[in-house]
Order: sequence, then structure tokens, then C-alpha cells
Amino acid sequence: MDAAAARSRLESMVEDLDRSIAILRGESPERDHSPADAGSGLSDRDRVEAALDSLRRHRAAVQAALDRIAAGTYGRCVGCGDPVPEGRLEARPDAARCVPCQARHDRRGR
Repeated sequence: MDAAAARSRLESMVEDLDRSIAILRGESPERDHSPADAGSGLSDRDRVEAALDSLRRHRAAVQAALDRIAAGTYGRCVGCGDPVPEGRLEARPDAARCVPCQARHDRRGR
């Protein structure tokens, strides 16, 4: 994937993620202090916070990919320096690692 196409896809991803984050922030459940709803309110709030956390992490990965484009290192594995396969970048334009390095990274628990 060439850098211009990758940049365009990644910038679009950032916009979509920002929209999703804004929507979830607007839907953040209010704290309900009634005893009957105490458990369900916490559960809803926890789900929204977990979703926001996931979106923020994904946004950070996309921004890091944009930073790699700017630095001229996009498409190179941050672990070993080898090229990240084109198919992997097509599927995940924010991929920072080749498959073997990603597997090692995941086994270590990030």
C-alpha cells in the first residue's frame, strides 16, 4: 500500500473513531443512585467506559501509523524492521508489526 493511500485511509479512520468516541461520550449513562438500579447503572457505565477505552486505543494505533508515514517508516515492522506484508496493511492499515512479531507481542500480554 502506498503512503498516500494509507494516509487517506488512516485519516478517514481517525475521523470515524473521533465520531464514535463523541457519540459514546454523549451516551455515557448518568449515575443512578436508586438501590434498584445501582447494579445495572454501573454495568452500563462500565460497558461505555470499556468501549471508549477500546476506541481510544485504536485511535492511538491509527495515529501512530500516521506518525510512521510522516517519519518514512510506515510499512516496516517496529519489532524487527522487516516489511509488514502488503495484505496485512490492506486489512489493518494501522498494523505496526509483521505477523511473527505481533504474535510474540500478543503472547507477552502487550
